[in-house]
Amino acid sequence: MAKITRKPVPRKAAVPKKKAKAAVAKPKAPAKKSLKAMKPWTPAEIREVFSRFRKANPEPKGELEHVNPFTLLLVAVVLSAQATDAGVNKATRALFEVADTPQKMLDLGEESLREYIKTIGLYRTKAKNVIALSAKVLSEFGGEVPRTRAEIESLPGAGRKTANVVLNMAFGEHTMAVDTHVFRVGNRTGLAPGKTPLEVELGLEKVIPAEFMLHAHHWLILHGRYTCLARKPRCEVCLINDLCRWPEKTV
Repeated sequence: MAKITRKPVPRKAAVPKKKAKAAVAKPKAPAKKSLKAMKPWTPAEIREVFSRFRKANPEPKGELEHVNPFTLLLVAVVLSAQATDAGVNKATRALFEVADTPQKMLDLGEESLREYIKTIGLYRTKAKNVIALSAKVLSEFGGEVPRTRAEIESLPGAGRKTANVVLNMAFGEHTMAVDTHVFRVGNRTGLAPGKTPLEVELGLEKVIPAEFMLHAHHWLILHGRYTCLARKPRCEVCLINDLCRWPEKTV
């Protein structure tokens, strides 16, 4: 039997492996300076800031229109949520002419109330909440807006910020209502850095001299709304740009 001879199969030449590209370290963006690490404001600087605010606007006013503590409570607690001040004012001028007390609001009724506020977002839900709030003020507080933070916070839809607004604007107490504008200004300027509205509130109350506290939250709200804007702050016209600690200010 003939012997079968197999020819060796030639091996393929080894293909050299591609060298891995050396990792190129990307330059890190410069870390933003922590507001906590900023040089603290001195008492003299803080007094100067609020002296300037007072000189420019001696009697600042809230932009939500109201005629008494009850109507202030309604606009601050219920109607202004997710709505502009101008839109709320337009709807409530006629409403408060016919219903400016809890009893008058209950007499008006939810259905009629909806007609007055239908230009405000979420008006159906808000009408229901206004009636519920009015009923509680009438049944538990004798028709008068309560004068303590705990009692105001017990009302439907009310929180700490609302309580501070009512206590300050209706009853002249030295409270600090922290909305998005005050929160931004407190952190951006370094006046009162904080991770929560409560931290900013307590920080501002700690550093602002008592003589300015009655109007302080209005000055800060207006400053944040018209000057220290969220996206494009107007540093060039800012009253306190020379004192502000914000590392990204443009002046």
